[in-house]
Amino acid sequence: MITASHLSRQFGLLKPKTAVDDISFEVAPGEVFGFLGHNGAGKTTTVRMLTGQLRPTAGAGTIAGFDIVRERAKIHPLIGVVFDEQNLYPKLSGRKNLYLFADLFGVEHARANELLELVGLSGRAGDMVKKYSNGMKQRLLIARALLNRPRVLFLDEPSRGLDPTSAREVRRVIQELALEGTTVFLTTHYMEEADQLCRRVAFISEGKLIALDTPRNLKLKFGSRRAQIVLRNPEGATPPHEPREISLDDPGDAASLERWMAEGRVLTIHSQEATLEEVFIQLAGRVLS
Repeated sequence: MITASHLSRQFGLLKPKTAVDDISFEVAPGEVFGFLGHNGAGKTTTVRMLTGQLRPTAGAGTIAGFDIVRERAKIHPLIGVVFDEQNLYPKLSGRKNLYLFADLFGVEHARANELLELVGLSGRAGDMVKKYSNGMKQRLLIARALLNRPRVLFLDEPSRGLDPTSAREVRRVIQELALEGTTVFLTTHYMEEADQLCRRVAFISEGKLIALDTPRNLKLKFGSRRAQIVLRNPEGATPPHEPREISLDDPGDAASLERWMAEGRVLTIHSQEATLEEVFIQLAGRVLS
């Protein structure tokens, strides 16, 4: 559904700065694909190229088989885009915001009402948007992007600045869309969100793709296997229990665990895999921000 082939984008003439540097990937129909990286890594620039808002400096791409440069007019009816700017009409109600864009798309108002139900806003649809929380505005933006029944939905940092409850509601909507067959291209620097939602993820750092695989495979390949253990200390000792963290790949730690088990000191043991954020830091050499 989406292809990128050696896409690059530079800004500036005298001292050009490369924002996206020779990246290639494919996204299957109906897949939630995570495009992950720190702020300024090249995520938004990539989305703007794929959606026809920026012309690539080099390389090529397609959406549903249409070229992102030569056939932009054919692509636009097939996509929905939600950027992190909440560009809504604050003095109109949520319903009237959607009705306005439904008229522009030539879509019946019934579609807007259906989407208000999908994103959980039907009970507040008559309220002016200026009274909405950030999470409600974000869900309204997603509803607006779905008016034309897009085959591909681009979500650029959809959970940025949201409280945990609002972020969970946005993730619920994304999961429902994926179940219905919508292809979702999700850019984020929230690794837990990507781990929960995405079939595959790509890491971008300084404009370059540095990894692309399923979250599980990335964690197994680059992460360290650890276990959290609580030991029983000898009677009368302070404290009576002692937490330990061991590496399952360290022969010395494995021998210690075997000894503690034989001594009957192990009260609890929980395996702990690496997180996507830990893998990203290992590969990119910097903390997400």
